Amino acid sequence: MSFIVIIASIIGLILLISYLKIDAFIAFIIVSLLAGIALGIPIDQVPTTINHGVGSIMESLTLIIIFGAMLGKLVAESGAAGRIASVMVGAFGTKHIQWGLMLTGFAVGIPLFYNIGFVLLIPIIFSVAFQYKFPPVYIGLPMLASLSVAHGFLPPHPSPVALVAQFGANMGLTLIYGLLIAIPAIVIAGPIFSQTLKKIQSGPISLFSAEQTQQAERKTPNTWNSFLSATLPVFLLILFTLPEYLVSDLSAEWHARFAFIGSPTVVMLIAILIATYTLGIRQGRTMKEVMGIYAEAVKEIAGILLIIAGSGVFKQVMEQSGVSLQLAELLRQLPIHPLVLGWMMAAIIRGLIGSATVAALTAASVLIPLVSETGVDPNLMVLAIGAGSLMFSHVNDSGFWMFKEYFNISLKDTLRSWSLMEIIVSIVGICGVMLLNQFVGA
Repeated sequence: MSFIVIIASIIGLILLISYLKIDAFIAFIIVSLLAGIALGIPIDQVPTTINHGVGSIMESLTLIIIFGAMLGKLVAESGAAGRIASVMVGAFGTKHIQWGLMLTGFAVGIPLFYNIGFVLLIPIIFSVAFQYKFPPVYIGLPMLASLSVAHGFLPPHPSPVALVAQFGANMGLTLIYGLLIAIPAIVIAGPIFSQTLKKIQSGPISLFSAEQTQQAERKTPNTWNSFLSATLPVFLLILFTLPEYLVSDLSAEWHARFAFIGSPTVVMLIAILIATYTLGIRQGRTMKEVMGIYAEAVKEIAGILLIIAGSGVFKQVMEQSGVSLQLAELLRQLPIHPLVLGWMMAAIIRGLIGSATVAALTAASVLIPLVSETGVDPNLMVLAIGAGSLMFSHVNDSGFWMFKEYFNISLKDTLRSWSLMEIIVSIVGICGVMLLNQFVGA
């Protein structure tokens, strides 16, 4: 009976979001309430369970996501992202323009949330395409592949951060493993795969012509400032995570210091404080203007925070009812590796719902006890589910339509380019996870 309730809950969640078009947060709450009652939680305790579910997941990641959004917004508003793009394009030249755009997407995609990065980088793609007479899809897909991979694999993006919190993984290790997997995924799905897309031609586009993308000169950060300010969280997380694994005789005092400074919340706070000066005050903005940028960033991620909170409620219902342990025992007996199972569940839910974040968090809610039961590396489970959440992007995914409409191509060509790129990223991702598991897995 319990498993029927779980299946019905997931189906109900899919129907509420994709068919009835109900907001994902509200859908999570409705499904969690009904599931809690159906699974035998005393009815007077269900509201407490809901409240506890929100608090348990949000306490460890709210600040990280908010700081990440603030940094990304400032990187975009200050012109640092544009500076990074122009340097990359200039460094690689027209012969290797795809590689330059790919690295641009990766560097900019680390601090920027996906939708912001997409809208910010599209004009760069088209200005380069107009200037050098390249097909926009051919040169643009590597950049967008980088954005997609960063969104699915790498903290401080909301989905990986939430998964780290749910599985009790290590943020720094997840980032390091994620970078190792991200590089081949981006290369294969970007410059290599896009060689097959040279014949895809965009429809008439004037919005991003070279003349229209020229902006008035304004003071922007220099190259080093732009790169370091945008990617500082990555370097800090790696810098303060590696010593604990590379230095065998690290004293308890130094261990505590590294744990404090290397905690994701402190890392993001340090990055924000430095960027406030380097990308804000130093560039002529007042403190009030910088704080205004941060306020706008918080508004833009409110919906993401609510979705994550809703997934925490669903997870709490699964745990408090005891069904999570029953499910873990059942899943453990399946002839499928837990990491592959996590990837498959996220991929299926992504194909049905369309949202990578909802797919990842829904799969995680069900699979949390499986990690402790099987002893699988939680950092790798985060990446396996992240890879699965990028699979099957089609007509129910907003990113699919953004790509189609911005590039003004047919539905067939969108499936052939964007959707196939996402499939490649997902498959390369799970292959990388399984390869890493041979070396670092339990």
